[in-house]
Amino acid sequence: MPGTSGQAPGHSLRSFITGLRAMRTHLRTAPTAAPTAARMTARMAALVTSLVTALAPASAAHATTPDEAKGLWLSADGGAVIEFKPCADRPTALCGRIVWDKDAGKPADTCGIQIAQLDRFENDAWRDGWVYDPRDRKKYKGALRIKNGDLHIRAYIGTEILGQTEQMRRVTELPATPVCKS
Repeated sequence: MPGTSGQAPGHSLRSFITGLRAMRTHLRTAPTAAPTAARMTARMAALVTSLVTALAPASAAHATTPDEAKGLWLSADGGAVIEFKPCADRPTALCGRIVWDKDAGKPADTCGIQIAQLDRFENDAWRDGWVYDPRDRKKYKGALRIKNGDLHIRAYIGTEILGQTEQMRRVTELPATPVCKS
C-alpha cells in the first residue's frame, strides 16, 4: 500500500538499508583510531534519522480504524464467508458470524456459527475476546488486524506468539450457492 508520501512500498526501507551498508563500508575503511565523541554522536544521529525516515511512512500506511474490519470476508480456503459487525448484545464489540458456507445444508454445515467476539480496538487491532475454530470446536483468545487490505485473525493460547493466523480477503457479496438458511 503506497504511503502518503507517494513513494513505492519498501522505497524508504531500501534507502535505509542502503544507508546502513554505506555506513558499514565507511566504518570498515575508516582509520582505526578511536572515534571522537562528536563523530560518535553524529553517526548515532544519522542512524536515528534513517530509522525514523524509514519507519514513519510504513507505520502511517498501516494505520487502521475500528470500522475497517466490518463487512464480508472470504476465508483463506474459500469455504466460508464471515460477516464482521458490531455485536447485537455489545455494540462496542466486534462479532464475526459465518453467513455463507460451501457445505450449507450438509452435515459439515457451519452456517450461522459465531466465530469471534472481540471487545476492544487498540493499537490498530481488535482484541480482548475470543475466536472459535469450527474445525476443532474450541475457543481461543483472539486478535484481528487489517494489513494491506486483508483481514488477519489470530487465534492463540496465552500470548499472541503462541497462535495461528488466518488471512481473509474482503468480498462485496456472497457467492450464489449454496445459501445459508437464516
